[in-house]
Amino acid sequence: MSQGPRSGLAAVSAALLAMSRHLEVRDVLKTIVASARELLDAQYAALGVPDDHGGFAQFVVDGVSDEQWRAIGPLPRQHGILAAMLREAKAERLADVRKDPRFEGWPAAHPELADFLGLPVRDGDEVIGALFLANKNCPRQDGSCGFTEEDEELLAILAQHAAIALTNARLYERSRELTIAEERSRLAHELHDAVSQKLFSLRLTAQAAAALVDRDPARAKGELHQVAALAAEAADELRAAVVELRPAALDEDGLIATLRTQTQVLDRAHTARVTFTGNGFRALPAAQEEALLRVAQEALHNALRHSGAGHVDVSVRRRGGGVVLRVTDDGSGFDPKAVRRAGRHLGLVSMRDRASGVGGRLTVDSAPGKGTMIEMEVPGG
Repeated sequence: MSQGPRSGLAAVSAALLAMSRHLEVRDVLKTIVASARELLDAQYAALGVPDDHGGFAQFVVDGVSDEQWRAIGPLPRQHGILAAMLREAKAERLADVRKDPRFEGWPAAHPELADFLGLPVRDGDEVIGALFLANKNCPRQDGSCGFTEEDEELLAILAQHAAIALTNARLYERSRELTIAEERSRLAHELHDAVSQKLFSLRLTAQAAAALVDRDPARAKGELHQVAALAAEAADELRAAVVELRPAALDEDGLIATLRTQTQVLDRAHTARVTFTGNGFRALPAAQEEALLRVAQEALHNALRHSGAGHVDVSVRRRGGGVVLRVTDDGSGFDPKAVRRAGRHLGLVSMRDRASGVGGRLTVDSAPGKGTMIEMEVPGG
């Protein structure tokens, strides 16, 4: 997107074709933002997808370097002009956003914005995002620089296609939830098998006790004590299955409790030892907690299904003002570069997208025979 602006139908067509070449939702969103910035010849462009907690579930930018983005810090909240676009569902075209009474400032590392064009992204009557640009590239001596009505019309076309991409994102998330539900069902089946084995042992022990009652009462008494112990263990297993297989509730339990519960379930269901350590910290923005949980689940799935690990450890700890999630295993490991060349991703693309989508960073350290360490760091809120 560095060859300068294009105009007219050909430019719009090129932008829409670029969007259609990608299958990953986040790639589509990035292409929309980059296409909008090139098409309207702006310094900066962004697309925000709101969550239900006053923040953004996804926020994609173009024109800001990775270093700048990390320095800016957490994802923006829904306030000022962004909140107005989401709430009032109308276009905003401003000569200087800083002079608008709704302007509430930005972090110290944030680039300076002046002229501004923003459009809500709508799915029918519902506002599902906000697409906006800032700092039109044009001469400013005569004061005539800024976004035009034609710019607004072009951006409206891209916003319609952004709505399609965001609707697909929702479908993608639902498919992920179904995958998790299927995994939960499978775990329930494995836990059921574990309880069944316990009950089978209980039955055999009770039969042995019955056979010994007449000829060896002392031994029969010992077997009955074993029956009582096995019954108690089976009851504990059933109770744990009921409690631990409930749907994850980040809003109610928080990230630490949810991860601890899920690792306990996996530890019961797999031969590998699965452990968890985590210390308390203040709640993160909902989008960051969701991303950390999903990355942990993906990394655990890889370790338990593909690595042959004997031990998998999950840890969450504070680092500065942010939080670090780490999933390590002692399995077979892999060469990340070879995996990319072979077109296999092991969920790495999804994990990287989830991390970058909430202003975080993902690190993968692995080698054949050396196990794997996946670390995700988020800056906090």
